[in-house]
Amino acid sequence: MEIIGLMFILVFSAGIRTITSFTDPQDVAVMQSLKNQWDHVPPSWKSSNDPCAAWEGVGCNSSRVTSLGLSTMGLVGKLNGDIGGLSELRSLDLSYNKGLTGSLSPSLGDLKKLSILILAGCGFSGTIPSELGGLTQLSFLALNSNNFSGEIPPSLGRLSNVYWLDLADNQLTGSIPVSSRLGDSGLDQLWKAKHFHFNKNQLSGTIPPEIFNENMILIHVLFDGNLLEGNIPESIGLVHTLEVLRLDRNSLSGEVPDLSNLTNLNELNLAHNNLSGPVPDLSTMAILNYVDLSNNSFNVSEPPKWFSSLQDLTTLIMEYSTLEGSLPSHLFGLPNLEIVRLRNNNLGSSLNMSDNISQKLVLVDLQNNQISTITLGPGYKNQLILIGNPACASTLANSKYCQVQQPTMQSYSTSLANCGGRTCPADQKLSPQSCECAYPYEGTMYFRGPSFGDVSNADRFHSLELSLWTGLELTPGSVALENAIFNNDGYLQVQVALFPSDGKYFNRTDIQRIGFDLSNQTYKPPMGFGPYLFIAAPYAFPGGGSKISTGIIVGIAVGCVFLFVVLVALGIYAIKQKKRAERAIELSKPFASWVPSGKDSGGAPQLKGARWFSYDELKKCTNHFSESNEIGSGGYGKVYRGLLPDGQVVAIKRAQQGSTQGGLEFKTEIELLSRVHHKNLVGLVGFCFEQGEQMLIYEFMPNGTLRESLSGRSGIYLDWKRRLRIALGSARGLAYLHELANPPIIHRDVKSTNILLDEKLIAKVADFGLSKLVSDSAKGHVSTQVKGTLAIMDPPIRGTSLIGFGKFLDLAMACVEESAADRPTMSDIVKEIETILQNDGINTNSTSASSSATEFANSKATPPKHPYDDAPAIVTKKDVSDSDAFDYSGGYTVPAKVEPK
Repeated sequence: MEIIGLMFILVFSAGIRTITSFTDPQDVAVMQSLKNQWDHVPPSWKSSNDPCAAWEGVGCNSSRVTSLGLSTMGLVGKLNGDIGGLSELRSLDLSYNKGLTGSLSPSLGDLKKLSILILAGCGFSGTIPSELGGLTQLSFLALNSNNFSGEIPPSLGRLSNVYWLDLADNQLTGSIPVSSRLGDSGLDQLWKAKHFHFNKNQLSGTIPPEIFNENMILIHVLFDGNLLEGNIPESIGLVHTLEVLRLDRNSLSGEVPDLSNLTNLNELNLAHNNLSGPVPDLSTMAILNYVDLSNNSFNVSEPPKWFSSLQDLTTLIMEYSTLEGSLPSHLFGLPNLEIVRLRNNNLGSSLNMSDNISQKLVLVDLQNNQISTITLGPGYKNQLILIGNPACASTLANSKYCQVQQPTMQSYSTSLANCGGRTCPADQKLSPQSCECAYPYEGTMYFRGPSFGDVSNADRFHSLELSLWTGLELTPGSVALENAIFNNDGYLQVQVALFPSDGKYFNRTDIQRIGFDLSNQTYKPPMGFGPYLFIAAPYAFPGGGSKISTGIIVGIAVGCVFLFVVLVALGIYAIKQKKRAERAIELSKPFASWVPSGKDSGGAPQLKGARWFSYDELKKCTNHFSESNEIGSGGYGKVYRGLLPDGQVVAIKRAQQGSTQGGLEFKTEIELLSRVHHKNLVGLVGFCFEQGEQMLIYEFMPNGTLRESLSGRSGIYLDWKRRLRIALGSARGLAYLHELANPPIIHRDVKSTNILLDEKLIAKVADFGLSKLVSDSAKGHVSTQVKGTLAIMDPPIRGTSLIGFGKFLDLAMACVEESAADRPTMSDIVKEIETILQNDGINTNSTSASSSATEFANSKATPPKHPYDDAPAIVTKKDVSDSDAFDYSGGYTVPAKVEPK
């Protein structure tokens, strides 16, 4: 009867539609008007007349529409004047809908509470309405990548709260507006702005000096790709916060002003202008990464001193210029140098690349200079282009460096080798994580000010993949990158494909969320990639639409108590199910809480030196995990010896299928392992979490295991007294008493953080088994749950009746008490072992001033309860604040309560 009643309610509710509306009538009228003007609106817009109750992409506060987010929905139509009626609207995102065309309605200026306006990647044209200047609450304005024409409205200078102003990639003309004495507005009044993105337009005239002043906090000034002329204003040197300055591809002339105050600058690009005078002095820009001064008319000069003094320099480009003389050999030894392009200069005489060459250097292009002799050492084996130099007509005539056909850097693309060459239909792509065909959310990322020039560096793009699937809350490994290249605009261009966590399609809510995160710059790339622009491709939703939302039917009061009660019950059930689903999603995405580190964003995960490795990398460096590289095995899996491309030898611990732990536990183990550093601990180099694989990469110890290092084979004899002098880091030390005590007694594998050895016997310890992090609101601490090998008794002990054996068990069990305060200190452990040995008739030859046993026995603390017996153990509880308690000597301290990062 209950099922029949529920079916009646659903049919009845669907039949009568909505008698009363949750949404304000004025907002309903505006939204209905937009629905009638647009094609391809979400299906939920057609199934209900109440926007706040059921329409996808519509956010409401009470009965008023406050946000409209329809990124990448395939909308077709115009943005008419009725939009101004949404007087409570705070956020409007229509990005990546190329079918939205026509001019913008001036009524947008009526949205006085609007804070975010994103129309990037649409097809709008005409002029930018001056009425937008009335949106005084606006903080984010993105009108880039449309077809806007005409001048930049001076009224935009009244947007006193805006920090992001992106008008790039349009057809804007005229000059850059500044305020005048007559009270006119201008962009020089935008003191809170951090981003001036006016690149790739047709702006003309000079760069007005008034647009820059010492009160500004600009970090990105992108004026490249316009028709600007005249001098670079000296006032630009006042904006000491600048990180990226691009004035390239204009018609600027005159001398470069003093830029010595720009000490935060990462990229400087002044290429393709008519600049003259001396080559600018950049010696004060200590963190400068990328410099391009090509195609100008500077005075003839030798290479400036800053060529070999900027230690962070990655890319040096000064082609078609006036340099002469020899290049300083120190240039090629800059530690971060990757690209040197100095073709078509007058560099002559000799070239010395014999020693101290940067290991990151991948390309040196010196075509068409006057180099006659070259000294090249064995340290450089990458690309060197010398075509057009006298040396190629004599001593190097047959050298590969003088051949016309030169290999170029192979751009990075995500490997699909593990998918076995599987192919997909033309409208689908192969997911690198699941190796299943799906419909990814695709687009192109344009990085407009990267701090590097090498597109073959796999580690750099691995960090981008990692930050995308963590920052966008996707499944680990669900990002594929292709064709990373520098285009003709000098931007790093990367094709991006994002795959759904399950099934073949994203739903509309996911697409809207991801699109907004990318258009609103909520997602931040790793450090070094700089300001970016994302342009999405249309998304092919299943059947041209999506499933109708499960909550589109609204309960209404019709005077039926039974109906009201049932609807309330259904609502409560739906809320519980939603919370349960959200919890399941969070547990399935353990890595989503990692926030990339880096300037402006957080960039890559904070792993204290450990990095992410792809499955392909580890497969290659172990020769396909061959048996010849196997160096150990255990319950977890096998350990392989691997050789990384930089020559580092590592030990790779690979979990066997069926034994892999949960993603959350694996994440926690990585975070903890990467933070623990000690001279007696093998360091964590990195990890792999891809295609169902869980691997940990440690530094390689060539001298074997701890057992081997302490065995007789090493020629080291330890008498019992020296063995007792070994300072054990925590309870896990007892696991090695099986090897260190005489006679051997017990072997129990428990948790610890490190083991300190006698100064004459140094052996590093790996696989020290940090336990998983358990979130317990009642306890709030890090668990010391025992993992690994269980309590294994040596065969020689069986059948014997050692007096102290029971006490030794009590001591061992006390060492693995859950609370740190309940565990004995290491000095207490040593004293108790002395007592046990003496009671068994073993002479310890103790030379201490007082009997350790006596001191230990005199302790008055309450002994802890034995976990397997009612009899109390004879060990002392010691407060962690005691002066002789063991202190962790590593570089990182685990807090008592671990807070989320």
